Amino acid sequence: MSLVVPEIRRSWIATVNPLAKLVVSLLVAVTLVLSIDVVSAGIVVAVMVVLLPFAGLSARQLAVRTSPIVVSAVLACIATALYGVDEGATLLALGPVTVTVGSVGLAVAILLRVLAVGVPAVVLFATTDPTDLADSLAQLAKLPARFVLGALAALRLVGLLLEDWEALGLARRARGVADRGRVRRFLVQAGTLLVFAVRRGGKLATAMEARGFGGDAPRSWARRSVLRPRDVAVMVVGALVVAAAVTTAVVVGSWRPVL
Repeated sequence: MSLVVPEIRRSWIATVNPLAKLVVSLLVAVTLVLSIDVVSAGIVVAVMVVLLPFAGLSARQLAVRTSPIVVSAVLACIATALYGVDEGATLLALGPVTVTVGSVGLAVAILLRVLAVGVPAVVLFATTDPTDLADSLAQLAKLPARFVLGALAALRLVGLLLEDWEALGLARRARGVADRGRVRRFLVQAGTLLVFAVRRGGKLATAMEARGFGGDAPRSWARRSVLRPRDVAVMVVGALVVAAAVTTAVVVGSWRPVL
């Protein structure tokens, strides 16, 4: 199982149109960026926890895929608690480090905010086939076909790069040059992979241009992407959840706009 290449499993969320899931994720992200408060982010996180079982991801898959988000959220929370703006009663004073009630509240808000923005994006990627996403972006969102096809090709290359990385590691071990110097080994292997990526990307770009993928003429698509009533309902429910979170935060007085 990989952090990057999705393994699509049949689930309720996986059957939703990718554009609908993308709209909900962007709506949540843009809204939560406008404020740093516990209430709005907490409501979004609570709804997200309720919906996670419908994603079709096992506990191990969910843990592996969200681990970077969780680690980043925890580190941001700790840093904010230790070095954030001091407000309210002092809870801990240790030299230059002062932890107050205000800094702890801000740290919790940062933690929930990162989780509320990051985890839905991970679930979106883990439950969406890249080709389906490209179809929906080109046919429904009306994005330029050249951009969509280029992004799809680049995403498909990620799996090949991961295989190249593993092959490079095995080759170096077979030659007996991978036992020492982990930092140096990583840098050398990363440089080699970069060369592979540039070469393969150039060849793929040339091949796509030769086959007419870079033309400006209207394109036809093998698979039709449509928004069904269920997809519209998902977007409406997502908008209602975000609106309820913002309204609740404003009513209780915890809304703290960034701008």
